[in-house]
Amino acid sequence: MTEIGFYHLTATAMDRALPKLLERTLEAGERAVVRLASEERVQALNAHLWVYEEKSWLPHGCRKDGEAELQPVWLTDREENPNGAAFLFLAEGVEASDLDSFKRVFDLFDGRDDQAVAAARVRWKAAKDAGHTLTYWRQKDNGGWEKAG
Repeated sequence: MTEIGFYHLTATAMDRALPKLLERTLEAGERAVVRLASEERVQALNAHLWVYEEKSWLPHGCRKDGEAELQPVWLTDREENPNGAAFLFLAEGVEASDLDSFKRVFDLFDGRDDQAVAAARVRWKAAKDAGHTLTYWRQKDNGGWEKAG
């Protein structure tokens, strides 16, 4: 079964935490799909990933850019994996029915939003009932992660 990590954002917003996780994904030699709630959010993140830090470079693309098979990180608002990624990042409460087709899934949720936390608990239960391996990661004050639970 797929390893699903639930990432409880408490110190930084998703737009700040996600690029760091994607950097680590690429350092591990993996490809990623990032699924967001809307095309508008895809375009906002697409622009953000080029400038999130002055000396950073995170190769990525989306439908607007094309050539999905060449993109190590693919941003989308659809259930797709056009770049053959092994890692799936879910943000903004997005759910996926194709979890089994990925090696790892990262479910990022805003710990400062009670509705987002409640929705993450529902996704946790569904993933547990489906037999997936689950881990829970709590964000530290410095933005890093610690495995909890």
